[in-house]
Amino acid sequence: MTQDQPVNSERRLLSRRAVLTTMGALPVLTATTAVVGVSGAAAATAVIDPLTLRQTIRGFGGMTHTAWIGDLTAAQRDTAFGTGEGRLGFSVLRIPVPENQADWSRDLATARRATELGATVIASPWNPPASMVETFVRGSQTDAKRLRSNMYGAYAQHLNDFNTFLRNNGVNLYGISVQNEPDYAHDWTWWTPAEMVRFLRENAGSIGTRVIAPESFQYLKNMSDPILNDSAALANVDIIGAHLYGTSFANFPYPLFKQKGAGKELWMTEVYYPNSSDSADLWPQALDVGEHIHRAMVDAEFQAYIWWYIRRSYGPMREDGQISKRGAMMAHFARFVRPGYVRIGATANPASNVYVSAYKGGNSTVVIVAINKGTSAVSQQFTIANSTASSVSSWLTDASRNVAPQGTTSMSNGSLTVTLPARSMMTFVTSVGPGPSPTPTPTPTPSGGTGQFRVTYTMNSWNNGFTAGISITNTGTSTINGWTLVFTLPSGQSITSGWNATYTPSSGQVSARNVSHNGTLAPGATIDIGFQATHTGNTAEPTAFTLNGIPCVVT
Repeated sequence: MTQDQPVNSERRLLSRRAVLTTMGALPVLTATTAVVGVSGAAAATAVIDPLTLRQTIRGFGGMTHTAWIGDLTAAQRDTAFGTGEGRLGFSVLRIPVPENQADWSRDLATARRATELGATVIASPWNPPASMVETFVRGSQTDAKRLRSNMYGAYAQHLNDFNTFLRNNGVNLYGISVQNEPDYAHDWTWWTPAEMVRFLRENAGSIGTRVIAPESFQYLKNMSDPILNDSAALANVDIIGAHLYGTSFANFPYPLFKQKGAGKELWMTEVYYPNSSDSADLWPQALDVGEHIHRAMVDAEFQAYIWWYIRRSYGPMREDGQISKRGAMMAHFARFVRPGYVRIGATANPASNVYVSAYKGGNSTVVIVAINKGTSAVSQQFTIANSTASSVSSWLTDASRNVAPQGTTSMSNGSLTVTLPARSMMTFVTSVGPGPSPTPTPTPTPSGGTGQFRVTYTMNSWNNGFTAGISITNTGTSTINGWTLVFTLPSGQSITSGWNATYTPSSGQVSARNVSHNGTLAPGATIDIGFQATHTGNTAEPTAFTLNGIPCVVT
């Protein structure tokens, strides 16, 4: 690392501020009201519809760039990618692709730990190797850089080699970008839309992982439209990636992607918001981050939301390794809306300054994220359609608390009324129980079990890894307080991380024990747990499960 790299990195951030919207005067914070026992202005009912399925969520995360600001410590990695209380819950890590192979291991330690904790890793290059680059005149810039026209194939091999290097060192890249911000490249390599299309058409097909493009700095559609309009280029790209620096909410929707992007993913791969000059703990300004993520999920329908530096004064983690207020906004999504969850229908704006989105995990878990940016408390009713939910757990961030557990509240016929404190953000997690399926599906033949518990196991595998979702339903008449689910993983499979349960050991006969918020399993209730694991080629599924020693019906 050269001495001036951190300075250049921050200079890049300063130059970006010119495209960000000007901040107005910040309102003065009033005393925060309590969640329970306070009346607030009434809002329209927020109706949550688990049968209205939107985009599949791939995750929330951030970037590490060791060359510019130093690596995360071991403790900071666990804070970033762990899912328990006091953690960010990030499920995506973005790393750079160094132009020199000698530097390829620079971010490996963090990438490995993120993978162990269940996160997806993607990578973006700033420059090709120097031997592949030429300079040219671009307006007033006399030393602009671009990839040589005869080096496209070599560059594809460079990206593929980086992918192979990581795979050989225990990290399976989910995707790799062609170029970070090809349309904002004063300090790195420029690409025109035509050059990007050419590379995708002729060379990207040889890359052995998902390909991300174009990563425009401001989600400028003139960079991505040509890809969507060229069938050969589109065939070789898997993720349309975008950055949101200064992008107005009005430009978040992308009709052409909806028209032509079938089978492709749409990711927001870098941003800081609303600026890089203020402390990430400035309140209530940090609520702007909550709204920004809400808009990215609801208006833009992105499947991933990735911050710039994970650890920075304006980022989700402070330089001392503690979660900031901006980080708390991200954790309200990241900890509870896990990869594979699907955004579902929800009344997005039931009252002025109130923003609601909802997500479904597995067959039963519903997560509701609600933001109140107003200066008054709001009495908000949530109704989950076609639901037998009877209780909900919640977490709160306000001026004095960060993602603080608020305990469990009863629901009546799938409805709940709560007071959203002034200038606050809340996440609610509930089990909706059985309901009608959004599409007719064949009824599987149950196997084994006594009928008191039903287990559904869903597996999604790739290369040398997989994720597994497990739904557990109490079909008996007695409430279970504290449970342990036991099953045997097939040979060659090993758990690397999990959620909503504690898993021991990582292979062979595994015991999955409840965590604090899901230890009670009432009659008719369903809970969802899951894990990420590696395999050596055997992708068979467990065939038998017992819960508290009682055999389960497997569907």
